[in-house]
Amino acid sequence: MKKFAELQYVRPDMEKIFARVSGDIAVLKEAKNYEEFRNAYMDYVEADTELETSKTVAHIRNTINLLDEFYEAEMVYFNSQMPKYEILKKEMGEVIVASPFKAEMEKEFGAILIQNMEAQKQLSDESIVDDQVKEAELVSRFMKTQAAATVEFKGEQIGNYGLLKIMQSTDRAERKEAFEAWAKLYEGIAPTLEEVYDGLVKVRAGMAKKLGFKSFIPMGYLRRRRFDYTEKELEVFRKQVREVVVPAAAKLYERQKEALGIDTLYYYDESIASPSGNPVPIGDKEYLVGEAQKMYRELSKESGEFFDFMMEHELFDLDSKHGKRAGGYCTTLPQYHAPFIFSNFNGTDADVNVLTHEAGHAFAGFTAAKYQKTPELCHSTSEINEIHSMSMELWTYPWMENFFGDKAEEYRKEHLADALMKIPYMLCVDEYQHKVFENPEMTTMERRAVWSGLEKIYMPWRNYAGNEFLESGAFWIKQQHIFLYPFYYVDYAMAQMGAFEFYTKMKEDRKAAWADYYKLCAAGGSMGYFDLLKYSGLHKVLEDGSVKIILKGVFEELGL
Repeated sequence: MKKFAELQYVRPDMEKIFARVSGDIAVLKEAKNYEEFRNAYMDYVEADTELETSKTVAHIRNTINLLDEFYEAEMVYFNSQMPKYEILKKEMGEVIVASPFKAEMEKEFGAILIQNMEAQKQLSDESIVDDQVKEAELVSRFMKTQAAATVEFKGEQIGNYGLLKIMQSTDRAERKEAFEAWAKLYEGIAPTLEEVYDGLVKVRAGMAKKLGFKSFIPMGYLRRRRFDYTEKELEVFRKQVREVVVPAAAKLYERQKEALGIDTLYYYDESIASPSGNPVPIGDKEYLVGEAQKMYRELSKESGEFFDFMMEHELFDLDSKHGKRAGGYCTTLPQYHAPFIFSNFNGTDADVNVLTHEAGHAFAGFTAAKYQKTPELCHSTSEINEIHSMSMELWTYPWMENFFGDKAEEYRKEHLADALMKIPYMLCVDEYQHKVFENPEMTTMERRAVWSGLEKIYMPWRNYAGNEFLESGAFWIKQQHIFLYPFYYVDYAMAQMGAFEFYTKMKEDRKAAWADYYKLCAAGGSMGYFDLLKYSGLHKVLEDGSVKIILKGVFEELGL
């Protein structure tokens, strides 16, 4: 494989791909034995792998610079073509599920492959092709609007990430000023973002109706391949978070207020843990990446091999710059079994978190590719995928001195507490989306009222210091997952429980815990959610009482 920047991109000829996959489907229908049947399926896998790789290269380059007209046009092309391709994949799945060779396919590739095909059957239809194109266009509009947003602060134009960094200043007046500018930035783009979201809600609800779902909620669950549970079971987890995690987080915020020596903890105080300031990395990007390479070599043979591969092929884009998509992600170039890490470094501890969290995703994908027969089986659902990433944040604790110097212990304590304190917000985002799709005709202000009400339940400590825009219930618009990936955000909270459980295990027997973690990574998406939890020795967080059991060790360490 070449370095990522040297990879040549050529727009795939979708007509040729459609013809090739249609030919594979014809062979599947007429196959006389399993060998013929399997060969046709694997030819489709090869075609799909090449297509997904080209699409991913275009996607990465588009998100690196949303103002690049060439790659914007390429994504418009893919967005127009992929719904048609999904219908072909649906037809292939129908043929396989109805085939006399279904049992042999299931034996070789696992039951999850058949479940995925059955889900595809319910999610693809000619009647929603135009809706899917519109959905993709609205998502693109959201990303461009958010990426281009800046506001004047002390005589210069600053974007979201620059302001978030200043909101960690040890000078409270400066934090407040940055917070007000940050709120002003989002207030300026709120009309556009809320119009986009209204469009997304309507188009998603419309697709669900056309496909025969009672609402977008079950359709959204099926999109996320949630085969093991429904919204009813998820409410069991929400209830545990409200009863166990929210009071614990409230205590931690009260401690934070006392540590800062302030009478009231405002939102702009939440992101700083002590008067001396948060631990910050002791080096620049090159230093941090170099230390990460040393760390992964020392962590294990497998992780060292993985990170050396990432370095050799320059599979990162980490700098924050104008026009770049917000946030961070890890994706995969399946043709090369190569992960890619995207981020927006801003000189805070979040930069180190990228080199552990996103690298956890990358390590899992890199590992699964060694053991799984197709790219589809290399990645599970996000409830599992986020265990990979969040656990890696904890696996790397012993090396934090290399990143934070004498502030390393402070970082570890704050990071562990912060991981717990974020969970209520994740559940707030999740319940908000459920309420929105229960009543997709709500107005903008009605949606804001819903958010405001949920904040009081999940984040009773939240205080916006009189900012009318945020107090109206508009905070949710900054959360890109709500726009891009419906119902994703709760998966972080569920996965954090798995990561906490691994953390307790690694303190008891690091070698045995790593073996279970590696086993989970290697399994990829070859099993369902509950089966993967059982396979790696983790609790089901959807069972009442499990959260309290899982958090026992973390609560003890945090003195709760």
